[in-house]
Amino acid sequence: MKNYYFALALALALLVNPGLICADDSGGSTESPTSGKPNILFIFADDLSFDSVGCYGNAEVSTPSIDRIAASGATFDRAYNMGGWNGAICLASRAMLNTGRSLWRAQELDQVLREHRRNETKYEGRLWSQQMEDAGYSTFFTGKWHVSAQPVDVFNNVRNPRGGMPNQTPEGYDRPHEGQEDVWSPSDPKFEGFWKGGTHWSEVVFTDADTFIANAKSSDDPFFMYIAFNAPHDPRQSPQEFVDMYPQENVIVPDNFMARYPYQDEIGCGENLRDARLAPFPRTPYSVRVNRQEYYAIISHMDEQIGRILDVLEETGMDENTYVIFSADHGLACGHHGLIGKQNMYEHSMRVPLIVSGPGIEAGQRLDAPVYLQDIMPTTLGIADAPVGDEVEFQDLLPIINAEVDSKYESIYGAYVDLQRMIIRDNIKLIAYPKVPVLRMFDIENDPLEMNDLATNPEFAGLRDELFNELADLQLEMGDKLDLRAAFEAVETR
Repeated sequence: MKNYYFALALALALLVNPGLICADDSGGSTESPTSGKPNILFIFADDLSFDSVGCYGNAEVSTPSIDRIAASGATFDRAYNMGGWNGAICLASRAMLNTGRSLWRAQELDQVLREHRRNETKYEGRLWSQQMEDAGYSTFFTGKWHVSAQPVDVFNNVRNPRGGMPNQTPEGYDRPHEGQEDVWSPSDPKFEGFWKGGTHWSEVVFTDADTFIANAKSSDDPFFMYIAFNAPHDPRQSPQEFVDMYPQENVIVPDNFMARYPYQDEIGCGENLRDARLAPFPRTPYSVRVNRQEYYAIISHMDEQIGRILDVLEETGMDENTYVIFSADHGLACGHHGLIGKQNMYEHSMRVPLIVSGPGIEAGQRLDAPVYLQDIMPTTLGIADAPVGDEVEFQDLLPIINAEVDSKYESIYGAYVDLQRMIIRDNIKLIAYPKVPVLRMFDIENDPLEMNDLATNPEFAGLRDELFNELADLQLEMGDKLDLRAAFEAVETR
């Protein structure tokens, strides 16, 4: 009799609300509360300058897969990294990205994370991927981590985490010298590096991503994939077919080539800097061509793996509900201004590609709003409909993409240890070298290669001083403890 009354009550309820037929035991829908959220695929390169990607105007390099993302979404033309507190700029960049904090506050938290790691204790805060997990996402990581926390502690799924860079060998430095045999080869596995383990690390990243996507297809949970290539960081290695795409004699030497940068030692880019020793001092057009040849080759090889990941996503049918975000942790000089590394304030090293595509994003957009690459973090939280904590200093990019708001940054700030500072406002960049001391100023819109220094031009003295004072004030806002005014107080040119 009890079953009869239960059945009768259920029948009456269904007449009133037929949707109850899909109810689970808890009275809610059998559909996961997060299953309607979009997936997020974040693809991160290392040492990739904006001017080494086809869709940013470089006709020399072949990057059809990155260009493919750009064609389907929004490309930011003025995206920057904020700098670094040591020579490993990638460490600071990734710390900012995963904590949401600006440079010097990210450094403070990085020290806390290091202490927890040393003591094998748990950090009680929540990093980026953990916040995505809290929002109902299955989180996955493969590739370069370089954050002072264990990836297995902050992602649901981890495959092949890598350190800051593949191993370099003595043969990979101070090369090549024109007229001398070059014993190092980017395609020879005996030098290990990206070849260590038997399969090129970029191809391992593809395989890991492929496996996760295949498994994610049968899951109700949305995914957050953090795909971090070590490429194109040195040692710049790739299969020979990619090196052959760029005969060194055809590689263009940048117009701002210099044999030596005039302040290289005072700004920390002299022969004591590891990156700087990759090519001989003084720089030569030949050594720059070879370094750029190998740079382009590993970029194109990485691009091929990115294309394979995008293909797999399309084959599963999940691309329609997936945001794809592509960027890099910072740029690289690779022969510009007599510099080889990324420890400088020039556009080639501070500015990165940043592309966002996905549901509802108008294809083929070009945006000139000044942004930081670390804006990616709150952007994904916005996509996930997750709360953004007060400690996050960066901005959601979707309202900018959708033309709802302008960037909140009136000026872009940059710093490298205590040796360099930078501010960009309205396409005018001021660089300060406190140990020289000297100021440099460039109109990056009309002088994109930063060859015409306006700092000593009397016509621009007022603007120079205005930017200098704004930079000094911005330092305080950023928690920067370098007293720039004291360093320059006796400089008459200011």
